[in-house]
Amino acid sequence: MTGALLGVAAGFALGIFVYPYLFLDDIVASEPLENAAARTVVATGKFIHANPADPIHHGTGGVSAYRDLVRMENDFVVAPGPKYHVYLVPDKTVTPDTDVPKSAFVDLGRLRAFRGSQNYSVPVGVDITKFGSVVIWCEQFGVLISPAALDFAPH
Repeated sequence: MTGALLGVAAGFALGIFVYPYLFLDDIVASEPLENAAARTVVATGKFIHANPADPIHHGTGGVSAYRDLVRMENDFVVAPGPKYHVYLVPDKTVTPDTDVPKSAFVDLGRLRAFRGSQNYSVPVGVDITKFGSVVIWCEQFGVLISPAALDFAPH
């Protein structure tokens, strides 16, 4: 009986990691940027592989920040996994050693796709210029997936 329970638990855990890879091609976003002509980019950044020694947690691609919106660009790709969220983090440099949960981060919501363009609203009252990075964070395991330092346009 114990062996069966351990087998089921191990199979479930393995499934959490394998399932996203099986359907990666189906998990692609292509959200348009509403009112693009009326919007002004406040900052841009590039997602990076924060820990090259870690083959599982990584991302690439561009991010653009507007006063009320954070947009992952078409070239955005992140390694799949469970319960990823998009955070605004005050630190400009975020590493695997950064204590993101204890920072004054703002959760923009759950990541909707592992690839492609997608938009995340910045809550009313949040000043995006107070945040140095956009971070993909795994809430389930408390792990940094990929940070993007924001470079703000001159005023």
